Amino acid sequence: MPNMRSQSVHRHAGRGSPLALLILLAGCGAAPQSEASRPESIPAQAAMAVAADEKAAAMAPEADADSEVVAVVQPVHVHDPAFAKGARHYSVDYRVRFLPSEGMAAVNIDLKAGTGHLSRLDFHMPASRYQAIEGDGDIEREGDRVIWKPPHKGGELRYRYHIDHQRSGGGYDARITDEWALLRGDDLVPPARTRGTHDSYAHATLHFDELPAGWSAETPWKPAHGGGDAVVNPETRFDRPVGWILAGKLGVRRETVEEMSVSVAAPTDNAARRLDVLGAINALGTEMQRTFGRLPPKLLIVLAPDPMWRGGLSAPRSLYLHQDRPLISENGSSTLVHELVHVISGIRGVKGEDWIAEGIAEFYSIELMSRIGLLSEDRRERALEWMRNHGRNVKTLVADSSSGKRTARAVALLADLDAEIRQGTDDEASLDDVARKLTDAGHKASLSDLRELSAGLLGHPSRVLQESVVE
Repeated sequence: MPNMRSQSVHRHAGRGSPLALLILLAGCGAAPQSEASRPESIPAQAAMAVAADEKAAAMAPEADADSEVVAVVQPVHVHDPAFAKGARHYSVDYRVRFLPSEGMAAVNIDLKAGTGHLSRLDFHMPASRYQAIEGDGDIEREGDRVIWKPPHKGGELRYRYHIDHQRSGGGYDARITDEWALLRGDDLVPPARTRGTHDSYAHATLHFDELPAGWSAETPWKPAHGGGDAVVNPETRFDRPVGWILAGKLGVRRETVEEMSVSVAAPTDNAARRLDVLGAINALGTEMQRTFGRLPPKLLIVLAPDPMWRGGLSAPRSLYLHQDRPLISENGSSTLVHELVHVISGIRGVKGEDWIAEGIAEFYSIELMSRIGLLSEDRRERALEWMRNHGRNVKTLVADSSSGKRTARAVALLADLDAEIRQGTDDEASLDDVARKLTDAGHKASLSDLRELSAGLLGHPSRVLQESVVE
């Protein structure tokens, strides 16, 4: 199907705008860390305002509190049931101390009962990464799992976490040196199945203790009212500090974009382009919000040099990008925008249909850069043509993991779907409407979801989504 491009103001807002280019180059006046204040703390209600109500805790029945599945991303701006009337609470403090000489982090999980409590936590803790485990109550290792039964009023679990981790393709996705440490908080505090009083939720904070001289730490979380960072995950009862964490001798640039607090951090004495990245976020913010309908309250982007993996990796409210990665690749796509789409949309595919999430991220890595004027119309068309050629021999999009040629084929299909929707609705709707509804849904997307949403816009089934390549 030929590409049917809308000429509406909505679609082309900012394209070729000198202002967009100036924003990108200037970074909107971002200040170095010494000149920029930390984001405002969250309200005390969302921090550690946990009243001790031992009678209520003792009388409350126990139930499975959480059974987590680790995800790359999570929805944002979601109603938090932890603040619903009748919800019970307990506090959890995560205290972290980095040990560069040992390649480790010392972690302390401090539980305190409130109107609710936890009686059992079942962690995934392989012995190769999690060592010297001790604490209050009963602790038992069963293979890769560690089961902790804390005292009724709470207690501490202490362990050492081995940070360095090298990917199978080379390069690290977690690393500690004498100057800095970069890791995922979801590995620092691994996933757990928990059991406790019914309707109990954590009030969680993250603290960094005894940082080496000259070190600071950046996380995807806003400061808590009583100190530390407030860890809030509306999707889970047992809040863990998921997302990227960068600590060390850092240079940080901060800005507020569409009410989203943005921090771009990298180790000092490295040629990281913090202002370039921050400028791109400034230019993209409005278009991202228009496309997906939301932005996170805070976004952390961490840049790092070799030997870190030379790509990009997304996580809740945060992403990692190798400092040498270009903002726009030779083929017209953007690793930065690709990972931003993952973070902001939260779109994931069901088993076998990872192409939906990866295709949407790659399609919009081209489309959004075009909309803000950093790709010309000609460059955009050439980028999509490159994707068509690169994925032309792919026979099926069905796979548990999509990358390379399969993702390129998905981009071509989604571009055709966008054109079909625009043509069939006289430019009243587009793939944006589908992406926004997938974002709002908050569950893993499937081919049937795409078909249903597209048919709802077109008034009939999509021809593009009947192609054999999607089966």
